[in-house]
Parts: sequence; C-alpha cells; structure tokens
Amino acid sequence: MAGDRRRGVLGRWIDRLRGGDAGPRKPYVRQHEGFVSLQFVRRQTQSRMVGDDPDRLLIDYTRTMFATLLWQPAPAVLGMIGLGGGSQAKFAYRQLPDTRIEVVENNPHVVALRGAFGVPDDDARLSVVVDDGVRFVAGRPGRFDVLLVDGYDAHGIPAELSTQGFYDACRDALTAAGVLACNLYVRDPETHVAKLRAAFGADHVLVFDEPKMSNRVAFAWRGALPALDAETLAARVPLSVRALLPEVFPRIAVRIVRHRTVTGR
Repeated sequence: MAGDRRRGVLGRWIDRLRGGDAGPRKPYVRQHEGFVSLQFVRRQTQSRMVGDDPDRLLIDYTRTMFATLLWQPAPAVLGMIGLGGGSQAKFAYRQLPDTRIEVVENNPHVVALRGAFGVPDDDARLSVVVDDGVRFVAGRPGRFDVLLVDGYDAHGIPAELSTQGFYDACRDALTAAGVLACNLYVRDPETHVAKLRAAFGADHVLVFDEPKMSNRVAFAWRGALPALDAETLAARVPLSVRALLPEVFPRIAVRIVRHRTVTGR
C-alpha cells in the first residue's frame, strides 16, 4: 500500500506541475475498434463498453463482483462506490428490476459522461450522486443489502478509500445480512484484505484472483452463510443473471460452501 500511496502522491505532484490541481481530472471518451472507453490517459482504460452491446459486462472483475447475489439474490437496495462508465449500474438496472441502485461518484466530469455510456437517467430506481465515497457510506448505516466498491481515480484507489475507517463504515452501511465486494487492483492487496478482516472478521472474507487480469475481488459479509449446497446456492440467483454470467456463480458457490464447511461461518 505504501507503494500505491507513493504513486498517488507522485501523480498528484505531476498534476500540480501541469496545472491540474484545480479539481478532479477530466476523463475523455475514446472509441476504437467497436469499443467505447473511459480514459484519463491514453494507455489506461478506466471502463470499457461494447458499442453495439452497451449493457454487456465486458470486464471479468465486474462480472465476478455480481457473485454478491449468492449471498443476497434479491437485494432491495444495492450501493455502488464509483460510477466509471456505468457498466455495473446499467447491468443491475436492467437485470434486477426490483432493486434500487444508489451510486456515488466523486468526479463530476465522470458523471457528465454517463450519456455517452448509456447510463439511464435518475428515476425511482436509480440515483447517481456526486459526493465523497466515505461520507456516502458513513451517512447510510444499515442501508445496503449489496455494496460494490470500485472507486478509482487516475492514480489508483484513493487514500480515502483505503483506510480502516472506510472499511468499517462499509460494514456499518450493510444490512444485517449484507455483503460487500471490492475490486482490488493494487500492488499490495493484502493490506486492504487485512482491513476487511479487521472490519468483518477473518472468517467473513473471501478473496478471488481474476485469472485473466492483475486484480482480485474481495467479498466480505455480515451474518451467517446460507446452509445450502453449491448448486442450490447458485440456483437462487435470478435465471436471467445466471444466463448472462454463467461462469461466475458455480465457481464462487463452491468456494463459499467449502469456506462454510471449514469455518462453520
């Protein structure tokens, strides 16, 4: 984590030299070979969409994070920290029609591009607010059945979203049986995992490597795991979602059952 913090400090110092410290950096939209990408710099893609299939979850970790539905197959309220190109917000909006989706994004320039990525306008089921992620979760105790944390700026995970206090606030923002998923694209993911274990308990955290990528997805939950076998656990997820993410639920359901068997949690 120290290395990530140094890179973040260095990046902000470079921004200041370039006169870019007046506020959040502006991203831009790049269209290339059928893809639409959200980027801050040329070789760093924050989010990517298939131009003629805008609701598809293209990037593997965004698919894996929806394994939270194994814990909460019918969430009443789903929270998201980080909008990006809105791929997860769009997917939840289309595939979970009975779920309210509440998204926080701290960069207004990112929110301003939501139309370029086909993110629906706010309505009774979807709200996107410009705010600080820490303040967002701290002000919503017991609110979310599912919370997806994918908050990044041009330099990686912001320091504010890396503290023990932040992960404690995420825990407190969940319902009594709520579940959290975090995308960890950092050099030292164990620092974040240790903080999740401190917040939720060591037996309430599972971490999955993304085989084709350089990141991990960490799940943390409150309450007990369902006393179900892997097949039954996966079958609780809405069929429309399972059909679109067929590789996700069996793989993670097996690990959940194994974890419950070993820990009794």
